[in-house]
Amino acid sequence: MRTDGQPPPAIASFLHFHRLLETGATGLLTAAEALPVERLTDYEELDGYELSGYEYVDQALILKFNGGLGTSMGLDLPRCLLPVRDGLTFLDYIARQVSYLQQQLDRHVPLMFMNSFHTRAATLAALTAYPELRNGIAPDFVQHRFPKIDPATLEPAAWSANPDREWCPPGHGDVFASLDTTGLLDKLLAAGYRYVFLSNADNLGATLDIKILGYMVENRVPLLMEVANRTLSDRKGGHLAQNADGGLLLREFAQCPEAELDGFQDIRRYQFFNTNNLWAHLPSIKETLRNHCGFLPLPPIFNRKPVDPTDVSTPEVIQMESAAGSSISVVPGAAALRVPRIRFLPVKRCEDLLIVQSDVYRTTRNHRLVMNPKRINPQPRRAPTVHLDPRYYGHYRDLEARFPCGAPSLVRCLSLEVEGDVRFGRDVVIEGNVRIRNPKASPMLIPDGTVLDDNNS
Repeated sequence: MRTDGQPPPAIASFLHFHRLLETGATGLLTAAEALPVERLTDYEELDGYELSGYEYVDQALILKFNGGLGTSMGLDLPRCLLPVRDGLTFLDYIARQVSYLQQQLDRHVPLMFMNSFHTRAATLAALTAYPELRNGIAPDFVQHRFPKIDPATLEPAAWSANPDREWCPPGHGDVFASLDTTGLLDKLLAAGYRYVFLSNADNLGATLDIKILGYMVENRVPLLMEVANRTLSDRKGGHLAQNADGGLLLREFAQCPEAELDGFQDIRRYQFFNTNNLWAHLPSIKETLRNHCGFLPLPPIFNRKPVDPTDVSTPEVIQMESAAGSSISVVPGAAALRVPRIRFLPVKRCEDLLIVQSDVYRTTRNHRLVMNPKRINPQPRRAPTVHLDPRYYGHYRDLEARFPCGAPSLVRCLSLEVEGDVRFGRDVVIEGNVRIRNPKASPMLIPDGTVLDDNNS
């Protein structure tokens, strides 16, 4: 890591995780250690805080987690450059949301990306299309990188076919240490910035909200996690919990013992999930880093993955990672806020992308996606459940090939399940609960203008 140019805090963080791995630490949190949280402050209680938010917005910036590639959808490019809707990428939506915010507030709110060594060049090239966002603040920084670990020897893994695959980003839990070691944290503090709003680049609902900023300011919250009520579709996502002393913590799916997975997915017991929208008070983060040798000692996540993520047949390695939301258990005084679902609209799988591309959502003039009023009234006030056969729809190009004329109408769809190779024509309408099954090797075609519902699927 020294030869690679990684700074001392990154090396210390790696060694911290590696020692835990060597001593047999699993990184798991049992139900006895992760107790349910009953009551949180609600976003609906924040009326009036926008006054303080507007007063302090000059001290705020926006930071997007952008370390991942679109490999889960079969693309070898930054996830933020994935085409989402109307020919626009995540980055286009982010840039336009920030531009609109600046126009409405008549203030310049800097936008910054935390890139990995995989994503930086392409992301910065795409940002040149938005010169209005430049303001003298660096548009990005590159997070640290860790060696992947050979599970048999616990030594750094070797992969001569592509040495770059021997390294991995250590998860977005690395964000504050990387911001510090690059010198940007000190520069931001010197320039008068005190607050940062952090979120995933693929969350189309995550925008800077001056009510939440005002709440941070008036209540002197050092770190705030936005959480939302869990639904069945969120049952495998990280959930909020508390320890025996009442301190908040985050438990990810990979941190749950296998024997307790049913309890982890109990959405009545664990009501809130982490949206990964975080707010941080930069001076408090600086102090916490100083108290911990320049990095946050977050709970580890030991992920087992193929050394080449694009080829599942390659040898398995351990990637040592951490989640930014776990900072809630390390930063003294950290809190959580329940927010409406509109602030969480991620696109992780091809099913998510199909829903976002459909008429379930509309694009507002501030470049946010909101649910189509036809779906909200009457209910349900949620997106449909969509399951597409991963053999035929697992990758972005597969989705394009099978929906060549765009997404079908899903505004009145409750659920859609597609099994087998099915191609959809133009202006197809899906209503109610629809299951389409093609057991044949040859593709099935749904003709233009077809309406499918509970009665004819």
